[in-house]
Amino acid sequence: MRIQSIRVAGLRGATPKGGWTAELGPDDVVHTLVVVHTDEGLTGYGSTSTNDELAMAAVKTLMPYWSGENALEPERVSEKLHRSTFWLGRGGSLTHVISGIDIALWDILGKATGQPVGRLLGGRYREKVRPYASLLADSPSPLKDAIVELVGSGFRAFKIGWGPFGRQNASSNEAIVAAAREAAGAEALLMVDAGASDTSWSHGYKWALQTARMLSDYDIHWFEEPLPPDCIDDYVALRRQVNVPIAGCEVLTRRQSFLPWLERGAVDVVQPDSTKVGGLSESRRIGWLADSFGISLIPHGWNTAIGLAADLQLASALPATDLVEYIAGSAYVDEIVAEPWKLDENGMLSIPATPGLGLELDVDALGRYADLAALKD
Repeated sequence: MRIQSIRVAGLRGATPKGGWTAELGPDDVVHTLVVVHTDEGLTGYGSTSTNDELAMAAVKTLMPYWSGENALEPERVSEKLHRSTFWLGRGGSLTHVISGIDIALWDILGKATGQPVGRLLGGRYREKVRPYASLLADSPSPLKDAIVELVGSGFRAFKIGWGPFGRQNASSNEAIVAAAREAAGAEALLMVDAGASDTSWSHGYKWALQTARMLSDYDIHWFEEPLPPDCIDDYVALRRQVNVPIAGCEVLTRRQSFLPWLERGAVDVVQPDSTKVGGLSESRRIGWLADSFGISLIPHGWNTAIGLAADLQLASALPATDLVEYIAGSAYVDEIVAEPWKLDENGMLSIPATPGLGLELDVDALGRYADLAALKD
Protein backbone atom coordinates (compact mmCIF):
# COMPACT_ATOMS: atom_id res chain seq x y z
CA MET A 1 0.00 0.00 0.00
CA ARG A 2 1.62 3.24 -1.17
CA ILE A 3 1.11 6.91 -0.32
CA GLN A 4 -0.62 8.47 -3.29
CA SER A 5 -1.28 12.00 -2.07
CA ILE A 6 -1.37 14.15 1.06
CA ARG A 7 -3.96 16.89 1.43
CA VAL A 8 -4.38 19.58 4.08
CA ALA A 9 -7.10 22.00 5.15
CA GLY A 10 -7.02 24.58 7.94
CA LEU A 11 -9.74 24.86 10.56
CA ARG A 12 -11.24 28.35 10.73
CA GLY A 13 -14.38 30.05 11.96
CA ALA A 14 -14.31 28.85 15.57
CA THR A 15 -10.68 29.03 16.65
CA PRO A 16 -10.74 29.18 20.47
CA LYS A 17 -8.94 31.88 22.37
CA GLY A 18 -5.47 30.82 23.39
CA GLY A 19 -4.72 33.46 25.98
CA TRP A 20 -1.74 34.84 24.09
CA THR A 21 -0.78 38.50 24.25
CA ALA A 22 -1.27 38.69 20.47
CA GLU A 23 -4.66 36.96 20.61
CA LEU A 24 -5.92 35.25 17.48
CA GLY A 25 -9.40 35.61 16.08
CA PRO A 26 -11.91 32.84 15.23
CA ASP A 27 -10.84 32.85 11.57
CA ASP A 28 -7.12 32.49 12.28
CA VAL A 29 -5.79 29.02 11.54
CA VAL A 30 -3.70 27.35 14.23
CA HIS A 31 -4.74 23.76 13.51
CA THR A 32 -4.62 22.07 10.13
CA LEU A 33 -6.06 18.68 9.22
CA VAL A 34 -3.87 16.27 7.26
CA VAL A 35 -5.31 13.47 5.11
CA VAL A 36 -3.07 10.78 3.63
CA HIS A 37 -4.53 8.95 0.61
CA THR A 38 -3.22 5.56 -0.53
CA ASP A 39 -3.27 3.79 -3.87
CA GLU A 40 -5.66 1.20 -2.39
CA GLY A 41 -8.28 3.75 -1.38
CA LEU A 42 -7.55 3.70 2.36
CA THR A 43 -7.17 7.11 4.01
CA GLY A 44 -5.69 8.24 7.30
CA TYR A 45 -6.36 11.40 9.30
CA GLY A 46 -3.89 13.54 11.20
CA SER A 47 -3.70 17.01 12.69
CA THR A 48 -0.88 19.51 12.91
CA SER A 49 -0.37 22.65 14.98
CA THR A 50 0.43 25.12 12.26
CA ASN A 51 -1.52 27.17 9.75
CA ASP A 52 -2.69 25.85 6.41
CA GLU A 53 -0.34 27.96 4.27
CA LEU A 54 2.72 26.62 6.04
CA ALA A 55 1.26 23.11 5.98
CA MET A 56 0.66 23.20 2.23
CA ALA A 57 4.19 24.45 1.62
CA ALA A 58 5.62 21.74 3.87
CA VAL A 59 3.70 18.94 2.15
CA LYS A 60 4.98 20.17 -1.21
CA THR A 61 8.55 20.40 0.08
CA LEU A 62 8.33 16.91 1.58
CA MET A 63 6.75 15.35 -1.53
CA PRO A 64 9.94 13.83 -2.99
CA TYR A 65 10.37 11.86 0.24
CA TRP A 66 6.80 10.65 0.88
CA SER A 67 5.48 10.09 -2.65
CA GLY A 68 5.10 6.36 -3.31
CA GLU A 69 6.30 5.40 0.17
CA ASN A 70 4.90 2.43 2.07
CA ALA A 71 1.85 3.71 3.97
CA LEU A 72 2.06 0.82 6.44
CA GLU A 73 5.39 1.87 7.94
CA PRO A 74 4.69 5.11 9.84
CA GLU A 75 7.77 5.17 12.05
CA ARG A 76 10.26 4.48 9.26
CA VAL A 77 8.61 6.90 6.84
CA SER A 78 8.43 9.67 9.43
CA GLU A 79 12.08 9.18 10.35
CA LYS A 80 12.94 9.40 6.66
CA LEU A 81 11.09 12.70 6.40
CA HIS A 82 12.89 14.08 9.45
CA ARG A 83 16.35 13.04 8.28
CA SER A 84 15.82 14.10 4.69
CA THR A 85 14.91 17.67 5.64
CA PHE A 86 16.90 18.53 8.78
CA TRP A 87 18.87 21.11 6.80
CA LEU A 88 15.63 22.92 5.83
CA GLY A 89 14.68 23.86 9.39
CA ARG A 90 14.54 21.05 11.89
CA GLY A 91 11.96 21.65 14.59
CA GLY A 92 9.85 24.20 12.69
CA SER A 93 6.76 23.87 10.53
CA LEU A 94 8.25 20.93 8.64
CA THR A 95 8.45 18.96 11.88
CA HIS A 96 4.91 20.01 12.82
CA VAL A 97 3.56 18.81 9.47
CA ILE A 98 5.51 15.56 9.66
CA SER A 99 3.66 15.10 12.97
CA GLY A 100 0.30 15.23 11.19
CA ILE A 101 1.51 12.84 8.49
CA ASP A 102 2.80 10.41 11.10
CA ILE A 103 -0.53 10.38 12.96
CA ALA A 104 -2.37 9.76 9.67
CA LEU A 105 -0.04 6.88 8.79
CA TRP A 106 -0.68 5.23 12.16
CA ASP A 107 -4.39 5.64 11.46
CA ILE A 108 -3.91 3.86 8.12
CA LEU A 109 -1.89 1.05 9.68
CA GLY A 110 -4.57 0.50 12.30
CA LYS A 111 -7.33 0.41 9.69
CA ALA A 112 -5.34 -1.94 7.45
CA THR A 113 -4.66 -4.39 10.28
CA GLY A 114 -7.99 -4.04 12.06
CA GLN A 115 -6.29 -2.87 15.26
CA PRO A 116 -6.49 0.25 17.43
CA VAL A 117 -3.35 2.36 17.14
CA GLY A 118 -2.55 1.96 20.83
CA ARG A 119 -2.15 -1.78 20.42
CA LEU A 120 0.19 -1.23 17.48
CA LEU A 121 2.21 1.23 19.59
CA GLY A 122 2.95 -1.61 21.99
CA GLY A 123 -0.22 -2.66 23.77
CA ARG A 124 -3.13 -1.30 25.79
CA TYR A 125 -2.33 -0.60 29.42
CA ARG A 126 -5.79 0.88 30.01
CA GLU A 127 -9.23 0.98 28.41
CA LYS A 128 -10.18 4.37 29.88
CA VAL A 129 -8.32 7.54 30.77
CA ARG A 130 -9.22 10.68 32.70
CA PRO A 131 -9.52 13.85 30.59
CA TYR A 132 -8.84 17.17 32.27
CA ALA A 133 -10.87 20.14 31.11
CA SER A 134 -8.42 22.79 29.97
CA LEU A 135 -9.70 26.36 30.16
CA LEU A 136 -8.33 29.86 30.30
CA ALA A 137 -8.02 31.53 33.66
CA ASP A 138 -10.39 34.39 34.32
CA SER A 139 -11.42 36.63 37.18
CA PRO A 140 -12.78 34.57 40.10
CA SER A 141 -16.54 34.86 39.53
CA PRO A 142 -16.76 33.85 35.83
CA LEU A 143 -14.06 31.22 36.36
CA LYS A 144 -16.07 29.61 39.14
CA ASP A 145 -19.16 29.57 36.92
CA ALA A 146 -17.25 27.93 34.07
CA ILE A 147 -15.79 25.22 36.28
CA VAL A 148 -19.13 24.51 38.00
CA GLU A 149 -20.67 23.97 34.55
CA LEU A 150 -17.85 21.58 33.63
CA VAL A 151 -18.33 19.69 36.90
CA GLY A 152 -21.95 19.29 35.88
CA SER A 153 -20.77 17.86 32.55
CA GLY A 154 -18.87 15.14 34.37
CA PHE A 155 -15.30 16.44 34.52
CA ARG A 156 -13.27 15.60 37.61
CA ALA A 157 -9.97 17.20 36.59
CA PHE A 158 -9.24 20.76 35.46
CA LYS A 159 -6.43 23.00 34.28
CA ILE A 160 -6.57 26.78 34.37
CA GLY A 161 -3.97 29.09 32.92
CA TRP A 162 -2.89 32.03 30.83
CA GLY A 163 -5.42 34.87 30.81
CA PRO A 164 -4.84 37.15 33.82
CA PHE A 165 -2.86 34.55 35.79
CA GLY A 166 0.71 35.81 36.17
CA ARG A 167 -0.18 39.04 34.36
CA GLN A 168 -1.48 41.11 37.28
CA ASN A 169 -0.24 40.58 40.85
CA ALA A 170 0.24 37.91 43.50
CA SER A 171 -3.09 38.51 45.25
CA SER A 172 -4.94 38.24 41.93
CA ASN A 173 -3.16 34.97 41.17
CA GLU A 174 -4.17 33.49 44.51
CA ALA A 175 -7.76 34.66 44.18
CA ILE A 176 -8.00 32.94 40.79
CA VAL A 177 -6.61 29.67 42.15
CA ALA A 178 -8.77 29.80 45.28
CA ALA A 179 -11.89 30.29 43.17
CA ALA A 180 -10.95 27.40 40.91
CA ARG A 181 -10.32 25.07 43.83
CA GLU A 182 -13.63 26.00 45.47
CA ALA A 183 -15.56 25.40 42.25
CA ALA A 184 -13.77 22.15 41.37
CA GLY A 185 -14.06 20.69 44.85
CA ALA A 186 -11.47 19.27 47.19
CA GLU A 187 -11.32 15.86 45.49
CA ALA A 188 -10.81 17.10 41.92
CA LEU A 189 -7.43 17.31 40.25
CA LEU A 190 -6.48 20.93 39.61
CA MET A 191 -3.51 22.11 37.53
CA VAL A 192 -2.25 25.63 36.89
CA ASP A 193 -0.54 26.77 33.67
CA ALA A 194 1.40 30.03 33.83
CA GLY A 195 1.94 30.06 30.07
CA ALA A 196 5.49 31.38 30.30
CA SER A 197 6.01 30.74 26.58
CA ASP A 198 3.85 33.81 25.91
CA THR A 199 5.66 36.50 23.93
CA SER A 200 5.24 39.13 26.64
CA TRP A 201 6.14 36.94 29.64
CA SER A 202 8.32 38.92 32.01
CA HIS A 203 8.69 36.82 35.17
CA GLY A 204 11.69 34.72 36.14
CA TYR A 205 12.84 32.20 38.70
CA LYS A 206 11.92 34.14 41.86
CA TRP A 207 8.34 34.69 40.67
CA ALA A 208 8.02 31.01 39.82
CA LEU A 209 9.39 30.01 43.23
CA GLN A 210 7.02 32.28 45.15
CA THR A 211 4.03 31.27 43.05
CA ALA A 212 4.77 27.55 43.37
CA ARG A 213 4.86 27.89 47.16
CA MET A 214 1.46 29.59 47.07
CA LEU A 215 0.07 26.85 44.84
CA SER A 216 1.16 24.13 47.26
CA ASP A 217 -1.49 25.41 49.68
CA TYR A 218 -4.20 24.50 47.17
CA ASP A 219 -3.17 20.91 46.43
CA ILE A 220 -2.21 21.71 42.83
CA HIS A 221 -1.49 18.58 40.81
CA TRP A 222 1.15 20.36 38.73
CA PHE A 223 2.45 23.83 37.91
CA GLU A 224 2.88 24.09 34.13
CA GLU A 225 5.25 26.31 32.18
CA PRO A 226 6.22 28.44 35.20
CA LEU A 227 9.31 29.64 33.34
CA PRO A 228 10.21 30.45 29.72
CA PRO A 229 10.77 27.26 27.71
CA ASP A 230 14.54 27.63 27.25
CA CYS A 231 15.42 28.17 30.93
CA ILE A 232 16.42 24.61 31.75
CA ASP A 233 18.74 25.61 34.62
CA ASP A 234 15.94 27.50 36.34
CA TYR A 235 13.56 24.57 35.86
CA VAL A 236 16.08 22.25 37.49
CA ALA A 237 16.52 24.61 40.44
CA LEU A 238 12.77 25.21 40.81
CA ARG A 239 11.90 21.54 40.86
CA ARG A 240 14.38 20.97 43.68
CA GLN A 241 12.99 23.80 45.79
CA VAL A 242 9.21 23.29 45.66
CA ASN A 243 6.70 20.62 46.61
CA VAL A 244 4.25 21.14 43.75
CA PRO A 245 5.17 19.03 40.68
CA ILE A 246 6.54 20.96 37.70
CA ALA A 247 5.35 20.32 34.13
CA GLY A 248 6.58 21.59 30.78
CA CYS A 249 8.29 21.04 27.40
CA GLU A 250 5.19 21.45 25.22
CA VAL A 251 7.09 23.62 22.72
CA LEU A 252 9.95 21.16 22.18
CA THR A 253 10.13 18.99 19.06
CA ARG A 254 11.71 15.59 18.48
CA ARG A 255 12.99 13.27 21.17
CA GLN A 256 16.55 14.62 21.03
CA SER A 257 15.39 17.96 22.46
CA PHE A 258 13.73 16.27 25.43
CA LEU A 259 16.70 14.19 26.52
CA PRO A 260 18.60 16.89 28.49
CA TRP A 261 15.39 17.86 30.31
CA LEU A 262 14.87 14.25 31.34
CA GLU A 263 18.50 13.58 32.21
CA ARG A 264 18.71 16.65 34.43
CA GLY A 265 15.35 16.13 36.10
CA ALA A 266 13.98 19.50 35.02
CA VAL A 267 10.31 18.45 35.21
CA ASP A 268 8.06 15.98 37.00
CA VAL A 269 5.68 15.81 34.02
CA VAL A 270 6.85 16.04 30.41
CA GLN A 271 4.29 17.27 27.87
CA PRO A 272 5.10 16.63 24.20
CA ASP A 273 2.37 17.56 21.74
CA SER A 274 1.94 14.80 19.16
CA THR A 275 0.77 17.35 16.57
CA LYS A 276 4.09 19.22 16.91
CA VAL A 277 6.75 16.91 18.26
CA GLY A 278 6.95 14.49 15.35
CA GLY A 279 3.72 12.54 15.73
CA LEU A 280 2.87 9.46 17.73
CA SER A 281 6.17 7.86 16.73
CA GLU A 282 8.13 10.54 18.60
CA SER A 283 5.70 10.80 21.52
CA ARG A 284 5.98 7.09 22.19
CA ARG A 285 9.78 7.25 22.19
CA ILE A 286 9.73 10.24 24.55
CA GLY A 287 7.30 8.37 26.80
CA TRP A 288 9.63 5.43 27.20
CA LEU A 289 12.61 7.73 27.72
CA ALA A 290 10.68 9.57 30.43
CA ASP A 291 9.73 6.29 32.08
CA SER A 292 13.42 5.42 32.36
CA PHE A 293 13.94 8.58 34.44
CA GLY A 294 10.82 8.16 36.58
CA ILE A 295 9.04 11.03 34.81
CA SER A 296 5.49 10.72 33.53
CA LEU A 297 4.32 11.81 30.08
CA ILE A 298 1.00 13.64 29.89
CA PRO A 299 0.46 14.88 26.32
CA HIS A 300 -0.15 18.54 25.58
CA GLY A 301 -3.43 18.62 23.69
CA TRP A 302 -4.66 22.12 22.88
CA ASN A 303 -5.74 20.97 19.42
CA THR A 304 -8.50 19.03 17.59
CA ALA A 305 -10.67 15.94 17.83
CA ILE A 306 -8.04 14.09 15.80
CA GLY A 307 -5.34 15.24 18.18
CA LEU A 308 -7.44 14.07 21.13
CA ALA A 309 -8.03 10.71 19.46
CA ALA A 310 -4.27 10.34 18.96
CA ASP A 311 -3.64 11.23 22.62
CA LEU A 312 -6.18 8.62 23.76
CA GLN A 313 -4.36 5.94 21.78
CA LEU A 314 -1.01 7.12 23.17
CA ALA A 315 -2.42 7.01 26.71
CA SER A 316 -3.43 3.41 26.18
CA ALA A 317 0.10 2.47 25.17
CA LEU A 318 2.16 4.12 27.94
CA PRO A 319 2.03 2.82 31.52
CA ALA A 320 2.19 6.19 33.31
CA THR A 321 0.00 8.32 31.02
CA ASP A 322 -3.18 8.55 33.08
CA LEU A 323 -4.48 11.96 31.90
CA VAL A 324 -5.19 13.66 28.57
CA GLU A 325 -5.90 17.32 27.88
CA TYR A 326 -9.39 18.23 26.66
CA ILE A 327 -10.05 21.80 25.47
CA ALA A 328 -13.24 23.00 27.11
CA GLY A 329 -15.78 24.27 24.59
CA SER A 330 -13.80 23.94 21.35
CA ALA A 331 -15.88 23.28 18.24
CA TYR A 332 -12.85 21.62 16.66
CA VAL A 333 -12.95 18.97 19.40
CA ASP A 334 -16.65 18.63 20.17
CA GLU A 335 -18.54 19.42 16.97
CA ILE A 336 -16.71 17.60 14.17
CA VAL A 337 -17.11 14.06 15.51
CA ALA A 338 -19.91 11.74 14.41
CA GLU A 339 -20.39 10.45 17.96
CA PRO A 340 -20.00 12.97 20.79
CA TRP A 341 -17.33 12.33 23.40
CA LYS A 342 -18.93 10.86 26.54
CA LEU A 343 -17.59 10.82 30.08
CA ASP A 344 -18.64 7.98 32.35
CA GLU A 345 -19.88 8.46 35.91
CA ASN A 346 -16.28 8.71 37.14
CA GLY A 347 -15.27 11.37 34.63
CA MET A 348 -13.36 8.93 32.42
CA LEU A 349 -13.19 8.69 28.62
CA SER A 350 -13.20 5.30 26.92
CA ILE A 351 -10.26 4.73 24.58
CA PRO A 352 -11.59 3.51 21.22
CA ALA A 353 -10.79 -0.12 20.48
CA THR A 354 -11.89 0.12 16.85
CA PRO A 355 -9.32 0.14 14.02
CA GLY A 356 -6.98 3.09 13.60
CA LEU A 357 -7.51 6.15 15.75
CA GLY A 358 -11.07 4.96 16.29
CA LEU A 359 -12.51 8.30 15.25
CA GLU A 360 -15.33 8.98 12.81
CA LEU A 361 -15.75 12.57 11.66
CA ASP A 362 -19.06 14.32 10.99
CA VAL A 363 -18.40 15.47 7.44
CA ASP A 364 -21.24 18.00 7.38
CA ALA A 365 -20.06 19.59 10.61
CA LEU A 366 -16.45 19.55 9.48
CA GLY A 367 -17.49 21.38 6.33
CA ARG A 368 -18.43 24.40 8.43
CA TYR A 369 -14.79 24.85 9.46
CA ALA A 370 -12.67 23.34 6.68
CA ASP A 371 -12.54 23.20 2.89
CA LEU A 372 -13.57 19.59 2.32
CA ALA A 373 -12.63 19.76 -1.35
CA ALA A 374 -9.03 20.48 -0.36
CA LEU A 375 -8.89 17.18 1.55
CA LYS A 376 -9.99 15.01 -1.39
CA ASP A 377 -7.52 13.07 -3.52
